[in-house]
Amino acid sequence: MYQSMNTPATCHLPPATAKRILSGVQPTGNLHLGNYLGAIRNWVSLQDGYECLYMVADLHAITVPQNPDDLRRATREVTAALIACGIDLKKSAIFKQSAIAAHSELAWILSCETPLGWLNRMTQFKEKAGKHREEALLGLYSYPVLMAADILLYKATHVPVGEDQKQHLELCRDIAGAFNRHYKTEFFTLPEPVIMKQASRIMSLRDGTKKMSKSDESDYSRLNLTDDADTIALKIKKAKSDMIEGDIRFDESRPEAYNLLTIYAALKNITREQAESEVAGKNFSAFKQMLTEVAVAHFSPITKTMRELLASPDYIDKVLADGVSRAGAIAAETMNEVKDLVGFLNIQG
Repeated sequence: MYQSMNTPATCHLPPATAKRILSGVQPTGNLHLGNYLGAIRNWVSLQDGYECLYMVADLHAITVPQNPDDLRRATREVTAALIACGIDLKKSAIFKQSAIAAHSELAWILSCETPLGWLNRMTQFKEKAGKHREEALLGLYSYPVLMAADILLYKATHVPVGEDQKQHLELCRDIAGAFNRHYKTEFFTLPEPVIMKQASRIMSLRDGTKKMSKSDESDYSRLNLTDDADTIALKIKKAKSDMIEGDIRFDESRPEAYNLLTIYAALKNITREQAESEVAGKNFSAFKQMLTEVAVAHFSPITKTMRELLASPDYIDKVLADGVSRAGAIAAETMNEVKDLVGFLNIQG
């Protein structure tokens, strides 16, 4: 599943003229089933058609307070998870966002092209800040500009996004257009979304109306990529279901049944109709046993590989260093051109 522990493969990526993907995941711990089905598994499938750059988004992670030791640990854990899930180091680069200063540098330049009115329309800030908006941090408010910088820094042509990130990608396109108009250039590519519809939204095991989240207080609300077989079995057994027996089907009025069937179909890579056919006539106890067997079979190899990788932190750090080398070269070229367009005098110390 992964390269030799001692020598991460050098990335042999397509030329810069190829279609390029940029995406990232925050190292905030507890990567779970929703992250895997909604993002990481899709990233694996994109590697054959795109030049892929996958970012451990530690700058985005600190928009809410982080324990420094936990952040370092989670950065390695996310990297291990990407490799264990199938990111091929011969095809793709995995890198740490904060190791490339150009992300922050370009974010400042782009913030000088971004009207406040555009940021005021961002619904995620309103949701995360809640009733305490006046106490929210600037980073939480302005992080869509950093996200735009992440994408534009690599002139990504395509960005995999969930429905909840489409607004931020639209903002990225607006910012790119504003920069291009200001400096009378077509410098920045306007990235296109890659929407992964199947299993793009996995809900909590405890509440089928809430998205599965690593921040949920209850660990029983999610299947973590580090869970062993016994833990997976226990969580699925305790997962909330409804009282209608012998009629397990996709019905949006029954969110828990809908969610468990969605997970089952996604892990088996079958259609909804096939999933309903396989569980027809079963009660929830029997269905949960079927789901457990599928989940354990799917995740046991990933968990095993993650543990092996995490036992070799030097190898993970080498993977990240190699990724920074590859991505950093692209970033430096972009920033040199941006600075020239903006009019910054090129003085080397």
